Amino acid sequence: MVNIVEIAQLVGVSPSTVSRVINGKPYVKAEKKKEILKIVEETGYIPNKAARNMVLRRSFTVGIVIPDDFNMFRRQLFSIIERHLNAFGYHTLFFFVKQDEESEKTCLDRLKSENLDGIIMLHEMKSPGFYRYLESARIPAVSTTCGSGAVPAVPTVTLDDESAAVDAVNHLIGLGHRNIAMLNGKGFSYGNRRLDGYLKALEAAGGRDCALVIEADRYSSQAGLEAMGALLDSGAGFTAVFASSDELAIGAMRALRDRGLKVPGDVSVMGFDDIDISNYLCPRLSTIRQPIAEIGEQAALMLHRFIRGEKEDGAGAVLPHTLVARESTKGTGPRVLLNPVPRGP
Repeated sequence: MVNIVEIAQLVGVSPSTVSRVINGKPYVKAEKKKEILKIVEETGYIPNKAARNMVLRRSFTVGIVIPDDFNMFRRQLFSIIERHLNAFGYHTLFFFVKQDEESEKTCLDRLKSENLDGIIMLHEMKSPGFYRYLESARIPAVSTTCGSGAVPAVPTVTLDDESAAVDAVNHLIGLGHRNIAMLNGKGFSYGNRRLDGYLKALEAAGGRDCALVIEADRYSSQAGLEAMGALLDSGAGFTAVFASSDELAIGAMRALRDRGLKVPGDVSVMGFDDIDISNYLCPRLSTIRQPIAEIGEQAALMLHRFIRGEKEDGAGAVLPHTLVARESTKGTGPRVLLNPVPRGP
C-alpha cells in the first residue's frame, strides 16, 4: 500500500500539502487539491488515523455532556450535532449527568480521563470546578440551550427564551384568555427565563396578579401529566396553559383528557420547542419553535473552529424563534382585559 510520501511524489508536491488535503485544511489550490484526491482514490490510500492524531496532537474525539432526562428535544438536537461532528471527522463520547453534586463530580472525572479535543454541553453544570477545569485545561467548549451567561466562560448557541415566552403568552392573551397558568420544570436557567417571560407578558397586560405557576420535577410528559393533575386538584380557575416544554404540554393534554376536559374547547395549551411529534398530536400543539437544526449545526461548527484555534472571546449565537399557532389553542371570544374593570358603587 502506498504512503503519503509516495502520493506526494506522484503529484509533485510536498507530503505536507497532501496532508492538508486529506485533513480538510485550506490553502491548497483547487486544481492541485483535485489532482491529489484523484491519486488518493486511484491508489486506495487509507490515512493512518493513529499516525495522523500523533502528528496533529489531536484525538479527533468530542465529548457531549447530556442530562439524564434525555428528552425528545435533546434527542433531536444531539442527533444533529453528532451528524455534523462526524462530517468534520470527529468521534463522539457521551457523558450523562444527573442534577446533583456527586453525579457532576463523576462526570468531571470521566472527562478528565479522556483525551478530548473539545466538549459540547447540553446540560448546565452547577459545580464551579467543572468550569475551572475547562479553563485550566484549555479545552474548547460550546454549550447549547443553556442561555447566554448561564455557563461561565463557555460560548452558547441558544435563543432568547424570555422573549419567546413573552410571545407565547401574548398569543394566548390575544385569543382572549384572562387566566393563564404556567407549567414549568426546574433545575435549568432556561426554565427561569421562560418564567420571567410569562410574568413579563402578564404584567404588560395588567394581569400579573393572575399568575398561576405549577413547578414540575422535570420537563417530561409524565411530569406534565402530574403537574396538570395538581393544578386541576387545586381548584384554580384557568382557561389556558403555557408549558415551558412540549413534553410538559403533551403530559398536560393527557391529564386534561383523562379528567374529561377538551383541548382547546375547555383549555388551550401552548408548548415550547416544536419537537417533531408536536405536529402529529390530536389536536396539533401550538408552540414556540426552536431552530433545532440551526442550533445543532452552529454548535458543531463553532466547536470545530475553536478546536482549530479560531476562537473569538465571548463568541456565541442567539438564534430567532418562531411562534407556531396550531389547533391546541383557540380564542375565547372578544379580547378580555386581564385587570378587572372597576365597578360602580
